[in-house]
Amino acid sequence: MRNRLCQQTCARLLVLLLAWQAVPELSCRNEPARRASTEDPLIRERRAKDAAFRSSPQSPVPVADRGAFQGLNYFPINPALRFHVKLNRYQVPERLRMTTNTGEIREALRYGHFEFRLEAQDLRLQVYRMEDSSAPGKPNLFIPFRDATSGKETYGAGRYLDLAENTSGYYELDFNLAYNPYCAYGGDFSCPVPPEENRLPVAIRAGEKAYAPEKGPAAGVSSWEKKALAGTEPASARVIQVRGQSK
Repeated sequence: MRNRLCQQTCARLLVLLLAWQAVPELSCRNEPARRASTEDPLIRERRAKDAAFRSSPQSPVPVADRGAFQGLNYFPINPALRFHVKLNRYQVPERLRMTTNTGEIREALRYGHFEFRLEAQDLRLQVYRMEDSSAPGKPNLFIPFRDATSGKETYGAGRYLDLAENTSGYYELDFNLAYNPYCAYGGDFSCPVPPEENRLPVAIRAGEKAYAPEKGPAAGVSSWEKKALAGTEPASARVIQVRGQSK
């Protein structure tokens, strides 16, 4: 087991822990406070995440890049990529072993699925619950996915969405919150691989774009990412059913 196993919620938790650093001036002047009150909360969250990635010892941004780090790259916020959806729960969730980019095994449940319509297509995303997650609070629903931007405008291996499970069964599936796994920044991180069943045929131009250092050439696509994009991942990068054949 690698000494820095990347949980799928680590980026969001880091933001929540350090969000107070992002806008300290708001308590000092009335004008910024008024502006913040009408600002999309996602803008504040992104500002907080940038501050955390720039200064936190737990930042996934390589130390050599932090001095020039000016913030992550995002698509403009697109309200059309926010969907009110119902979680279609499976009566008997299937227990899975979800593998990571490093070949490690993560215990998960195929918990249900979301259905939504985009670009005149009916789309479906499988929803998982990671059984070995150490994140505090309510269980998180985990939605790893790839789309037509993967390997072009966004990280080649895919992006993540997290949702806190609720009792209503209805959720806001907001692709503006899509974020890169920590392995997108390099380093010794192990991240769950979006399964082939969560490959969307449309372009999701919302959320985080691919990371590229402020100085020097943009990071290239690794050989593992190329296999993921081509749908030819090795068996170690697929969801493995506890019973039955590998997908």
